[in-house]
Amino acid sequence: MLTAHANARRSQDWVNLILAALLFFSPWYMGYAADIMPTRNAWVVGVVLALIAIAALSAFAEWEEWLNLALGLWLVASPWVLGFTGNPSAFWAHLVLGLLTAATSAWAVWDYRHEPHATA
Repeated sequence: MLTAHANARRSQDWVNLILAALLFFSPWYMGYAADIMPTRNAWVVGVVLALIAIAALSAFAEWEEWLNLALGLWLVASPWVLGFTGNPSAFWAHLVLGLLTAATSAWAVWDYRHEPHATA
């Protein structure tokens, strides 16, 4: 039986999976698919986030949430690092989805760290 914390973590993993899908499809619906650098970044990070979310849904591990947090922060930094701050659609898609991903993952880590764990 899942505890309330486990249910919360599961919902956080579903949110991360949805954010990954939004990121992956953002070049098309935000209109920046012709700009190679942010498009490839969105595809690669979106696929990695989705794979991690699927893995976390099947068997939770704290490192998955830390990796998602790092990827979310990468998304926030990537417009400057990869040089596409001049493309407002790509910039805002990466910034907003990165902040949401980082916040969701930080919440999952916080939730896990504050859950009472069974001891032997």
